[in-house]
Amino acid sequence: MPLSTQSQGDAEQYVLVASLDNARNLSNILKAITFKDHAIFSATPNGLKVTVEDSKCLQANAFIQSEIFQEYTIKEDSVGFQVNLTVLLDCLNIFGGSTAPGVSTALRMCYKGYGYPLTLFLEEGGVVTVCKINTEEPEEPVDFEFCSTNVTNKVILQSESLKEAFSELDMTSEVLQITMSPSQPYFRLSTFGNSGNAHYDYPKDSDMMELFKCTKTQTNRYKMSLLKPSTKALALSCKVSVRTDSRGFLSLQYLVRNDDGQICFVEYYCCPDEEVAED
Repeated sequence: MPLSTQSQGDAEQYVLVASLDNARNLSNILKAITFKDHAIFSATPNGLKVTVEDSKCLQANAFIQSEIFQEYTIKEDSVGFQVNLTVLLDCLNIFGGSTAPGVSTALRMCYKGYGYPLTLFLEEGGVVTVCKINTEEPEEPVDFEFCSTNVTNKVILQSESLKEAFSELDMTSEVLQITMSPSQPYFRLSTFGNSGNAHYDYPKDSDMMELFKCTKTQTNRYKMSLLKPSTKALALSCKVSVRTDSRGFLSLQYLVRNDDGQICFVEYYCCPDEEVAED
């Protein structure tokens, strides 16, 4: 790859270097969590975690494992910085994010450490562009304290079925109500919009349901305005895990396959709007 020689001379100055033959594998996953300008990047030897938050009620995380990159070098246990995500995506798509077969933009992403910009070397068709994006000290992400030991209900669905549900439910509703139960209706999505109430039910033995593990009946409402950004991840994904914990907090985990068939994960956490009294 021509870029492998780019910036090689001062590679030892960088605390983080990550290279991709196809920049779209990064830009697509970042688009799935773009609903605010700023993103927190946390790099460890395992890979990159990119976090975006909205008013301590919603958090999205994209996980890009180190194996996805053609080159991934980190010289510290962890490296963190905050960047403007909109600017980063504009840079990644500087060549127009070509979707033509056989045409891809190669990326080499380098970071020297605290106070330095994030430097992108992008190459397509022999043309190399260098972008430098200012970094800031990362804020501490909100800890939603969502842990698997407190998960009360979990289902794994094929994403197609959730896309279908969202297309049929009334998105003018201010909330999405999710009911998960060991007995009927098992897994129900409800909206209360301009055209009246709508329900979308999934039988627990549905072909679209890959896992059904509900221990108690829970009905919670979530602000539709908070959930709408997650539909970007849904559009890219092939499977989605829906989990709720004992407090009614919602975790949506999306399994996303990139252009090369590799798997990345995008996770959204959302706090409940209000608890609905159970019948």
